[in-house]
Formats: sequence, structure tokens, C-alpha cells
Amino acid sequence: MKKVFVLIGNYGSGKTELALNFAMEAARRGERTELLDLDMVNTYFRLAEHGRMVNMKEIRLVSPNFACSGIETLSLPAEVASAFAMDWDTVIFDVGGDAVGSTALGRYHEDFMELEPGSLEVLNVVNVRRPLAGTAERIIKLQQEMETHARLRITGMINNTNLAQVTGPNELRDGYEIIREVSERTGVPVKYTSGHKDLLDRFLAEGHDPKYIGTPLPIETYMQRDWDSWIKSLSTKQK
Repeated sequence: MKKVFVLIGNYGSGKTELALNFAMEAARRGERTELLDLDMVNTYFRLAEHGRMVNMKEIRLVSPNFACSGIETLSLPAEVASAFAMDWDTVIFDVGGDAVGSTALGRYHEDFMELEPGSLEVLNVVNVRRPLAGTAERIIKLQQEMETHARLRITGMINNTNLAQVTGPNELRDGYEIIREVSERTGVPVKYTSGHKDLLDRFLAEGHDPKYIGTPLPIETYMQRDWDSWIKSLSTKQK
């Protein structure tokens, strides 16, 4: 049975990093994998910049037209339909976390509804260190908005709380507490807790309730965030 993962969440939550990890792990298992970038807003941290890497791993990448070309107006390619029409083992959607990104997903509502029961997981990637997800109330509000625009029910959450290179044990602990509250109030389960293996192992050894941890998900860093180059590019555009 084809397995389809939709990763959705607020800006800076780490959706793209997780999408790459999901795809690379599926490819390592020998699964026929397609990775789709539907982030129509975030034109810097986009999957198209990593096309060569995913091609080496035999992962098919589909990105918005004009991605990484310097053209700011993006459109979705017809190849998105291949996620539903072709016989993949694993399909991963990386979706923008605002109304625009979620609406881009919503246009495929009928296709998602025709998937085999149990094959679709819509996962809210939560990083409580980001302003829009710093409290249970904010996470719940954003979750409801994303469901409305995407026309899909969120089936689970991923605790992906981090501060990039300065992430410490407190990030996963704080994420656990806030996301547990969200799960208790909404009934949306915690499906995964992700992080680099050393920090994840330390967190798991503390004896937290497995119900609010889900499946531990050790991740690798594939996204190299060259902040200096990005800031320089913004300055150039403003001239």
C-alpha cells in the first residue's frame, strides 16, 4: 500500500528538513519515493536546492515552477498529479505553513480522499521555539487554520522543537510539555519526536510518557542554512 505523508506546520518548524529525512530513509529501505515541494511562500529553504542530492538517492523531486530561478511568482507543476497516479511506495509532501501554502494543498482534496484508507498521514510539524507556536493556544489556532485551508484533517503531530545549531535538551522537554497539552485538548496524537540522535537519546532516557512521544525519529541535517548569503541576497533585491 502506498504511504503518503503530508508535512505541514508554521514557518521555521523544520518541515523541509523532516521531509528530506523521511524521503532519504524511505530510499534507504529501497522504496520508490517521490518528494513534493508545495511550499509556495518560502523561496529560500526550498527542496529544489537539493535536487541533485535527492536524485542521487533515487528520489523523484517535484517543485514549484520557477523555483530557485530568481522569479518570485511560483506555480504548481502538472507533475504533482504523479503522486496520486503513479505506483510509488512512499510520497512526501512538504507544505507551506500559512494560508497560501495550505490552500495549494487544498486543490488536491479529491485526490487525497481517493487514497486507500489508512495510507494518508497529515502531520503538523511543531517547533515551540517559533513565535507562532510558542503556546498551546497558538498551536491549536494555527492547526485549525491549516486544516481549513488544506481541507484535510491533521492526523498527528511531530515534536520537532529546536534552535538549529544551538539546540539543547530543554528544547525537546519544553516541546513535549506544550505539545502534550495540545494533544490532551484536541485529541490529536503525538506521532513522532524528532531530533539529532544524541539529544533524542538523552530526552528519551528521562522517562517521559511514551503516549506524548510517539515514535522516536533520529534525524540528520541535510539543509545547510547559509544565513549570510541569504541576508546578502535580500540586501541586493532592495537596491
